[in-house]
Amino acid sequence: MFSDRGPSLAELAVQALSSVERGYDLLAPKFDATPFRTPDAFLDAVVAAVGPLGPFRSGLDLCCGTGAGVGALRRVCGERVTGADFSAGMLALAASRFADAADPPAVEWVRADARALPFDGAFDIVTSFGAFGHFLPAERPAVFAGVRAALRPGGLFAFPLPAPPRAAAPAYWAAACFDAAMRVRNAVWRPRFVMYYRTFRLADVLAELAGCGFSVELRAAESFGRRADGAPRCVTVLARAA
Repeated sequence: MFSDRGPSLAELAVQALSSVERGYDLLAPKFDATPFRTPDAFLDAVVAAVGPLGPFRSGLDLCCGTGAGVGALRRVCGERVTGADFSAGMLALAASRFADAADPPAVEWVRADARALPFDGAFDIVTSFGAFGHFLPAERPAVFAGVRAALRPGGLFAFPLPAPPRAAAPAYWAAACFDAAMRVRNAVWRPRFVMYYRTFRLADVLAELAGCGFSVELRAAESFGRRADGAPRCVTVLARAA
């Protein structure tokens, strides 16, 4: 799963015993060589879903990491794209990768905690890729409320959401074991490193988005195919601010 350009086992151990912020600062130089970087297929699925819903002038990629989502947003925004993350290391690497981006939209970077965003009606669209496991369920309403406040009226919040694996699938047990290990780690070690794969459940998320003033549509990401029962393997969540 890791290339020879990725972090060593010792480096991963140090990162895992750090806080989320410090762990990502350490991981940043090798992040794109790990499985944690959002695959392009998810970026492309969101771009395909939101593209016909534009035009968008300005966009925000929440928890932008090394900037993959910012690159996707630049394909649908005309004036400005902002990447926000609370890891200074990730932001520095992302900024270096877009330093030569002379053509519009303009790119800017903001260090911010997603649970207390400093934006007010600034964006037409907000995206996020692969970051929601870093928030405990009790924290998500604050994240969604911050996104709602960052959007102009009628603005769009979009993110991909893969279907959970079946109980018989190896991926199901891999995620369950990972979450269990993280709970044990956080019970006995400080600072905590919040990263859980099985806490972002669709029914809960839909209710929380509605409670923050969003109307929600689920768009099947057909590029991922469908299960034997016809259900999509991945959807793009399209949450429209009232």
